[in-house]
Amino acid sequence: MTGTRAKIGFGDALGDLGNFTPSSPAKPAPAPEAAAQAGFMRREPVPVPAPQKQQRRRRTGRNAQINIKATPETLAAFYAAVDAMGCGVGEAFEMAVELLQKKLSDS
Repeated sequence: MTGTRAKIGFGDALGDLGNFTPSSPAKPAPAPEAAAQAGFMRREPVPVPAPQKQQRRRRTGRNAQINIKATPETLAAFYAAVDAMGCGVGEAFEMAVELLQKKLSDS
């Protein structure tokens, strides 16, 4: 390294800025009320809050997990049945397994 800067071609043109005057500041943005009066509509989407899911946690001693894919309609029907029975999701799953085992043993 030589320690000197490379020349980029401006020379001393930027050395004296005594007669520099800044440009005028930009106009402030009009108030939203003025835009509404002029008939302009906002384009931003209105945020819609997501519906809160009901908590279904209870201490039952169950500690194994199963992950399945199902249609939204099937899940809604299952959760509606769980709510109608007044039990937990794990307990309803155990009842469903018992019914499946009974059906298999009967056939």
